[in-house]
Amino acid sequence: MGVRIRPRAPCWACFADSPYTIARVPRRQIIRCLSSTSSYRARQRIEIPPPFPLAQSCPEPTCACAPTPPMPEGLPIDHDHPLNGTMAAYAQQLIIATGRPDWTSRIDEDGQGEGWGELARGLKKLLGRGGKYADPYNNILVTNSSFPSSPSSSSSTASAFLFPSFKYIPSVPTDIPSETLDVASPTSLTTFLRAFLLPKTLHSMHGSVPPSQREHLTRSPDLASHFPATPLVHSPTVLICGHGGRDMRCGILGPVLQAEFQRVLRTKGYPSTESDGQTVDGLGHANVGLISHIGGHKYAGNVIIYIPPGLKIEGGEVSPLAGKGIWYGRIEPKHVEGIVDETILKGRVVKDHFRGGIGHDGEILRL
Repeated sequence: MGVRIRPRAPCWACFADSPYTIARVPRRQIIRCLSSTSSYRARQRIEIPPPFPLAQSCPEPTCACAPTPPMPEGLPIDHDHPLNGTMAAYAQQLIIATGRPDWTSRIDEDGQGEGWGELARGLKKLLGRGGKYADPYNNILVTNSSFPSSPSSSSSTASAFLFPSFKYIPSVPTDIPSETLDVASPTSLTTFLRAFLLPKTLHSMHGSVPPSQREHLTRSPDLASHFPATPLVHSPTVLICGHGGRDMRCGILGPVLQAEFQRVLRTKGYPSTESDGQTVDGLGHANVGLISHIGGHKYAGNVIIYIPPGLKIEGGEVSPLAGKGIWYGRIEPKHVEGIVDETILKGRVVKDHFRGGIGHDGEILRL
């Protein structure tokens, strides 16, 4: 039974100063009212179309593919939790070329004496908690990769990809000059960060920052001329978490998926999938590499596909996903052909495996 309030004469024995008492209402009447309200709200709900074309599920492979390797005891794959929305928001992803397929658990502790290791440590110092350019509203995802560095790199420089800017910078300096020398050092890591990684505009929560300081906390595109970069226009980039030093699920699945993506892409019009540190973009070329931890090992295999702005799909038109990065989870070898067909060749996101995505201007994509 439900309740409702009914006026009555004052009564000292029942809240003497109250003009109300409680009367019972049949439960059926309440349910009818709630049902009417729910129906009204349902009619008022507006369906928002997805921000990109969708394929509801991954197509079955048309030929034999590599088997899915068993997972270690006590480390199962989570097949129950919905994947949509499990990608952490970020503004840009910097992919460091290390030439290695795996790393220690914390990448900023790896690569001692190597340019790629110094780059990871330098970025953490500048962008991490307490860093000069730390900004909770400008999350830069720094990730190691198996891609080899440019032959021009050295112990004081490293090579890196930048998404969704779709750039390859063969020589990123790793030195961080003192405050007094920063202005006179046009090719330092600090200058690189100001040229590419700072936000274009500050978040509204930074409203109290004086105008004189805002200039130093936002991007200075004119500094980019100090760092020659190759634009990625035609080549899709497939990144697969293979960070066994962090979690064995990705460490086991990653290399198997990498080989399967390379095999499938070679049969689909991308004969060049190997990286040499020089060829990063071109018709018929795809970048396929292993990367370090991106979150969500329980959803292995984790795959990110960056679709370049000039990629054309079947029919000759530019892909609807051009300029976007699409995150997938729970990818097994049997899914690779379907992912390549739907996402790279047809420009559609496979809904069943979608974790999230990022647009060309850094906007976060959800369903």
